[in-house]
This record gives sequence, C-alpha cells and structure tokens, in this order.
Amino acid sequence: MINYNEIRRKSKKIKVGNIYIGGDAPVAVQSMLNVDTLDFDSVYKQTLALERAGCDVVRLTVPTPEHANTIYRLKEKGVKAPLVADVHFDFKAALEAAAAGADKIRINPGNIGGEDRVAAVVKVCKEHNIPIRIGVNSGSLEKQVLEKYGSPTAQALAESAMYHVSLLEKYDFDNIIVAIKSSDARTMIEANRILAERCEYPLHLGVTEAGGAHMGTIKSAAGIGSLLCDGIGDTIRVSLSADPTLEVKEGRNILRALGMEKGAFVNLTACPTCGRTRVDIISLVDEFEKRCDNECHPSRPVHVAIMGCAVNGPGEAREADIGVAGGAGEGLLFKHGKTVGKIPEDKIIDTLISEINKL
Repeated sequence: MINYNEIRRKSKKIKVGNIYIGGDAPVAVQSMLNVDTLDFDSVYKQTLALERAGCDVVRLTVPTPEHANTIYRLKEKGVKAPLVADVHFDFKAALEAAAAGADKIRINPGNIGGEDRVAAVVKVCKEHNIPIRIGVNSGSLEKQVLEKYGSPTAQALAESAMYHVSLLEKYDFDNIIVAIKSSDARTMIEANRILAERCEYPLHLGVTEAGGAHMGTIKSAAGIGSLLCDGIGDTIRVSLSADPTLEVKEGRNILRALGMEKGAFVNLTACPTCGRTRVDIISLVDEFEKRCDNECHPSRPVHVAIMGCAVNGPGEAREADIGVAGGAGEGLLFKHGKTVGKIPEDKIIDTLISEINKL
C-alpha cells in the first residue's frame, strides 16, 4: 500500500460528518441514492446497502424543502455515513437540509439565484459548521463563460469553479470542497489539474455520466486514476448507470489498483494465460473473484497470485503473500516466498481462501 500523502497535493482538511476529506485523510469513496427521496423506506434500505458496501459518503437529492425531512429521519434511524444534500435552484431546500442535519451541502452557486441567496446558504452553513461542495460540470456553465471559451473546455470549467469559490469567500466562508466533472475523461483530468494549482480546497473527482457498468468504470478509472497518480484528489465517485453499490465497489477497486485502499482487502495478480498454461486459469480466477468478497476475511491487505506456468508463475507467486503457479492439473502453492506443496486443481481456490483467512 503506497503512502499517498508523499505525493499528494496540499489541501485543507474538511470535516464531513464523522470523517475528514482532504489534508492527510484517506481518499473517501462516495455514491448517490437513485430512489425518490420522499420514499423513505427505499431511501433507508439503499443507504444501509451503501454503508455495507463501504461507502464513505452518501449523497441524496433535495429538490425542495419538503425533501430535507428525509435527512432528519435517516439521522434519527442511526445512519452512520455522512449525508450530503444535493441542491439545485431552490436555496430554501439547502436551508432546510442544514437544519435537518445534513453533513454537507452540494450547490452550484450560479443556479440558486442572486447573491443574497448564496449569502443565506453560507450563513446557515456557518451556523451549523457544514461544508459546502461546489459542483461544476459541462452542463452547468454560465452563459458568459461558454461565450468566452466557445464550449465547456477544461479552462472554462476551472474558471467557473473558481468564480463560485470567490462567491463563497466573499462572505468569509472557506469550509469548501470543489468538484469539476465532465463526461469526457480528458477534459475532467485537465480541468482538475488547473484547479489543483489555483486553490487549496479538497477536490472531489469523477467522470460524470460515464455510462454503464463496463465502459463507465473504464472511463472513471482513466480519469480518476490519472489524477490520483498525480497526487490530486481527496474524494471520488464512480458515476454509473447501475446500482449505486457497484459505484462503491468500483471506486474501491480503483483505489486498490493504485495501492491506496484502506483497511483489509485482497489484491489479486493473475496470469492472462497463453499456450503454456496447463490449468484452467480463467475459470479459477473467475471462481476466486466471485467467492472472494463473501468468503475472504483477511485481517490486513493480502497480495494473492494465481499464475499459469513455470515461466512467470513461480516468480510472481513468490512475490505474493500467497500464490499458486499452475502445472499439469495441479498448482504449486507458495506462502511468503516459500514453497508449501502441491494442490490438485479442484482444490486450489478452497486452499487459497483458507490460507487468506489465516492471515
């Protein structure tokens, strides 16, 4: 697991409910409810599912003041994840959400009316010590910004975000998180790189409207992963046209792929197979991945290798905490670089899971 803070962009540390975002805090994974906010039973059920999936922050839409009561009810039910009220147009919805116990308010200051309304939201957030997330995306740019740049370019998005930051700072408010999103991964990357040099507020990363589970995850990994490798990013959302719990899983997988996932997890190295392979690696890996989430319970991060032959297999397996190098219908088991013994092919996955749970 890498120390992200060694390469990380310096940012303010913002308290959001029971966690921190920015500074030296772990990168937080977010998702958003996709059920009617007024359907409390569905909201509560989905929020619990997101918590179980490892979601650090849960966002829900609050289009009217009436919808804010759901936040109060979720808090009353003992929901632990910080709750973010997503507000557009009706500034009174933001005021009610703050009063109901929202842990963060997400607004685009340009679409809630005049500066007096921005000032009202800032005032209530100050009173309740609630951070504001400024959200800017390609579809929300101001007319004058679009006219200046001709299209929602990275420069246009960054300029819009900094303008909205200045509106909040005008009222002596700096409890801010900023998000610039685009459905184009390259634009999103460039815009956040520009923004990272212009402010020290925590940045929320995401490729918005990325698509379905497959391509949306690929776009998100490209956009979010590129920025994290630069040391940019404090919280992320993988926006998918799919079950929100999948967003959390794929967000965690992106962090895991970069060695940034917190807590205990399994990191798998697996052979892509070739003509030398003498065991069914594809089926073994498929079975392992299907069973691992429910059956693997390591006490720390664990590196597992499932390899197919004697060329790269033993070397990769030895580098792992636990590894298997395939032979003719069997596998050679390694633990911490040492050979343990041979396993029949049909016992390989059971053995790996058993060894993982001993760690």
